[in-house]
Amino acid sequence: MLLQTIAFGIAFALAATGQSSMKNPPQPYPSARKADQFDIYHGVQVHDPYRWLENLDSPETRAWIEAENRLTSAWLKKFPEREHLRKRLTELWNYERYSVPYKVAGRYFFRRNDGLQNQSVVYTQRSLEEPPEVLIDPNKLSKDGTIALKGAAVSPNGKYYAYAIAEAGSDWTEWRIRDIDSKKDLDDHLQWIKFSGVSWTADSRGFYYSRYDAPKDGDKLKEINYFPKLYYHRLGDSQAQDKLVYHRPDHKDWFFNGIATEDGRYLLIEIGRGTEEKNLLYYQDLEQPQNGIRPIIETWQASYEYLGNQGTKFWFLSNDKAPRGRIVEIDLHNPERKHWQEIVAESEDAIETASMVNNSFIIRYLHHARHKVLIKPLAGKAYALELPGIGSAGGFYGEQNATETFFSWTSFNTPARIYHLDLVNGKTTLFKEPKIRFNPEDYVTRQVFFSSRDGTRIPMFLTHHRNLERNGKNPTLLYGYGGFNISLTPYFSVTNLVWMETGGIYAMPNLRGGGEYGQEWHAAGIKTKKQNVFDDFIGAAEWLISNGYTSPKHLGISGGSNGGLLVAAVLLQRPDLFAAAVPAVGVLDMLRFNKFTIGWAWESDYGSAENEEEFKALYAYSPYHNVKPGRRYPATLVITADHDDRVYPAHSFKFTAALQAAQAGSDPILIRIETRAGHGAGKPTSKRIEEAADKLAFLRYFLTAKGSSHE
Repeated sequence: MLLQTIAFGIAFALAATGQSSMKNPPQPYPSARKADQFDIYHGVQVHDPYRWLENLDSPETRAWIEAENRLTSAWLKKFPEREHLRKRLTELWNYERYSVPYKVAGRYFFRRNDGLQNQSVVYTQRSLEEPPEVLIDPNKLSKDGTIALKGAAVSPNGKYYAYAIAEAGSDWTEWRIRDIDSKKDLDDHLQWIKFSGVSWTADSRGFYYSRYDAPKDGDKLKEINYFPKLYYHRLGDSQAQDKLVYHRPDHKDWFFNGIATEDGRYLLIEIGRGTEEKNLLYYQDLEQPQNGIRPIIETWQASYEYLGNQGTKFWFLSNDKAPRGRIVEIDLHNPERKHWQEIVAESEDAIETASMVNNSFIIRYLHHARHKVLIKPLAGKAYALELPGIGSAGGFYGEQNATETFFSWTSFNTPARIYHLDLVNGKTTLFKEPKIRFNPEDYVTRQVFFSSRDGTRIPMFLTHHRNLERNGKNPTLLYGYGGFNISLTPYFSVTNLVWMETGGIYAMPNLRGGGEYGQEWHAAGIKTKKQNVFDDFIGAAEWLISNGYTSPKHLGISGGSNGGLLVAAVLLQRPDLFAAAVPAVGVLDMLRFNKFTIGWAWESDYGSAENEEEFKALYAYSPYHNVKPGRRYPATLVITADHDDRVYPAHSFKFTAALQAAQAGSDPILIRIETRAGHGAGKPTSKRIEEAADKLAFLRYFLTAKGSSHE
């Protein structure tokens, strides 16, 4: 959301002067061999001619990658606005920003980026008045900024900082321990950890964590991740000495999250299965370890997220008999359901998250995809926390007995502000406010509702310059996700700001498959109901067109990961609706997604080709399998990374090869393959700016200059 009126004239002048430079665009597409490869699914023969691209390191694949990057680079260099956009992105990105601080044992910890640092720096301070000290500067860990911090946990005594680093965007992390006073690392070094944090024991002598067995040589990017194990690591020991606490060789797909309670009495084990919104609960009394690990919840019936405890009374955020969430109390002495106590009942708004600070539940609700916050003390009446407006709140970290916490608030035209909250008197104070060179009052956000194909009412946020005219010709970027119970709420983005200050509209619908309205909203967009998500997105596009905001010649779509699947599926189903599409790090082969790394865990949302009914649904929309030769598809920029070990890059490779071979129109099908980068987390600022410049230059050309010339 964002910026000055004068930018409109500049942007459109750039577009107009640049049209002639694209008369002879680079061609042709790199050669991609079609192999006679097929599989049989439930009696159906399915061809997979580009499976050879799954072998990322073969000479043939490497040659194809290099040729594709050369083609894309040639196109990007010819987009007339790219350099201007890159400079503006760099200018606006250069602002100071902070993470939400948290306090442990009298110390505050937070991250700060001075603006263009590739990675944010970790700081600590004993009081809010004294100057902060650098604890870890990840920018010194690599020359190109591609080593990032992926997790951290402070020991209860405030002496040690356990932190995870990841290289080149990988999900694999290595953990080390830093002595906070000396700023030096201990000898402890833990490897082969993925999707796990650490939980310190109350005595600060060690922590619990989960890890996998080391993958075979050369297979860490591709190997399927099964059979994680829960360990206890004692400071000073080698990883080989770590104690195996819990594993289930009979369940290869179970995840383990070990949580040591603050009182030092219990180990709570949360057991998950893929990305399913259900889990089991076990515990161990650490004062009576001879009693072993005992169950609290041992059926897959709902989700239970630990919030805190007092003795044997444990509190959980759960969707058990409450699709929009509630908080329940379970006593370990009587854990049967009939003895549960409801502390916070389900309401009309879905609970997204909750935490426990000052013996109070701080509950973040979703009210039509915007946040509201309620604070409910264990003893006393609940009260609402006043927020600045339509936006998103985050943070609220702290120890269970802490009397203060911090939170962030952001919106489409407001970079994240940090607030201090005194939980004794309820006073909120602005702690940090970013200074960025634009006027937020120049931009407006409104929320609209439209009907999807089946009549379901879908919300959508629209943000643009307040002087925008609804003339049907506005370049519009429609962004979506729609999956895994993830909710899209208002957020600030420099990339979106630059898009809007050049005259663009940013539209973000809240599709089914997300968590905006609780468990039922999520369930309405998964497995055999996944088409609902695509219909919702198409409905958003049609609403924007019918209400005069834009037209197909000026409408583009974008999304990443599951959102990349969304964009690819929709551009194939309705190519007439869009002029440009940017599917990033997408899941695009829906019959083989579970064959790589952690892909099997997504079956809870997507289903599996091994199930005949689910296969039919998957095959009906799988982007790779639904490319139709001879059709005119919109200009497409596929984005992926060579180190993405979450969504294997071959998804994007195979889809691009198929779409290039099928394209009957003159608009290009391009792929941008980032090097030394992964799924997105931890990407250096320099790479983020370059990618944003490429994306915006691509969209600006195909939604403005090219579109205008074809009116």
